Amino acid sequence: MTRINTNVPAIVAMGRFRNNTNDLYTRLERLSTGLRINRGKDDPAGLIASEGLRKEMRGLQAAISNTQRAINVISVAEGSLNEVSALLLDLKALVLDIANEGAVSDEEVYADQLEIDAILSSIDRIANTTTFAGKKLLNGALGYQISGINTTEIAHTNVFAAQIIEGGSKQVVLEVQSAAELAHLSFAALSTSATTVEVAGRTGVDILSFQSGATQADIAQAINGITDSTGVRAIVSSDGQLHLLSTEFGSDAFVSVRSVTGTFMSTTAAGTTTRDDGFDPIVIVNGQLANSKGLRVDTRTQGLEARFYLTSGFATGTTTSTFQITGGGALFQITPQVNLQGQLQIGIDSISTANLGNTVTRFLSDIRSGGAFEVARGNYMKAEEIITEAINQVASLRGRLGAVQKQKMETNINSQQIAYENVTASESAIRDADYAVEVSALTRAQILIQGTQLTLSVAQQVPQTALGLLGG
Repeated sequence: MTRINTNVPAIVAMGRFRNNTNDLYTRLERLSTGLRINRGKDDPAGLIASEGLRKEMRGLQAAISNTQRAINVISVAEGSLNEVSALLLDLKALVLDIANEGAVSDEEVYADQLEIDAILSSIDRIANTTTFAGKKLLNGALGYQISGINTTEIAHTNVFAAQIIEGGSKQVVLEVQSAAELAHLSFAALSTSATTVEVAGRTGVDILSFQSGATQADIAQAINGITDSTGVRAIVSSDGQLHLLSTEFGSDAFVSVRSVTGTFMSTTAAGTTTRDDGFDPIVIVNGQLANSKGLRVDTRTQGLEARFYLTSGFATGTTTSTFQITGGGALFQITPQVNLQGQLQIGIDSISTANLGNTVTRFLSDIRSGGAFEVARGNYMKAEEIITEAINQVASLRGRLGAVQKQKMETNINSQQIAYENVTASESAIRDADYAVEVSALTRAQILIQGTQLTLSVAQQVPQTALGLLGG
């Protein structure tokens, strides 16, 4: 059939030409952008999946960046703590130097005390000037805020990490289930023959000799005279019994009496040893068993990491103490999700000389000139005890920060980086253009356009056959 008003072949050819042209434009767009999905119509389902993966990618990028910044914060704090550690070691050497009083002059003692004061001032300066992006790190600004603590039950508290719900607080409950005990030996009021005994305790051992008929009061006085070297003290009860007690609580404390010659108190014959050990308390913190050593209690759980020093009255009973952690600490968001599992919370207490130490041992500021335990006034043993506690505190803080950096932050970066790589690969498979496929499709579209152009040209010539019917 020959028609001239409607050229159906031309219409068909034009439709194919339009489709082929649109396909060509699509291939050119994908090759120029590198994306298979440039708008929703390209692949609606793929676009939704791709945007979800992009959200995860952006969160992972932020988590990696946040964790790296947190590592930078800890590195700054660690650098300052390293310097404080060196200063504390210098303090210990100065105390030992002053303690050698038989070989140093008054002028040297005075000079050493001045150097001690200068070191303490340097520690305070470091505590008050260590900053990151304007935030002070070691002056207590990143420490936890505690409310409602009973100091007659808990003498000193250090909270190292606590998970606190935003805008809320955390209750801490300490329950003593089994009391702490001193090492304790008792001897009945019996006469003592001439004897030599070895008295030993946690601090050391010493030898005492008694004449026949020595009273319990005489023996107690002699043992108390060497308490500093043995860690054993003696009392005589109202019923005349002699009691030997360790000066400290816990399993590390012990009292031992060994008769070297003779019989001690008519019960310990020559060559025999009588010994008793102390007991650590069993303490439950927020329902979980804590690690106790004497009056010190350490807890490390997912929601709380802290150290407590109990009073002897509280540790020797079976009672409960409760307080609140109301805020504070440093919070680091290290995962793509904002929740407690994705947050790392740590506390950094002040390392000033008024805070290094504790209420039990006393504080580093007490050994400066005019302090309660000024070294130059002969407080050598107490000063060394305070300095040792301060060294242990700083070392412990550095260790905790190092563990957080290595075991939590650096491993978090590694895991988040792997997740980012995998999510990126998944998103790329959905959204990115495959150049081999697109180039092949582009070539096909170009050939089809050329073919439809030729077809359209032929279709336009078909109506002209009607002229042959007119004899033209």
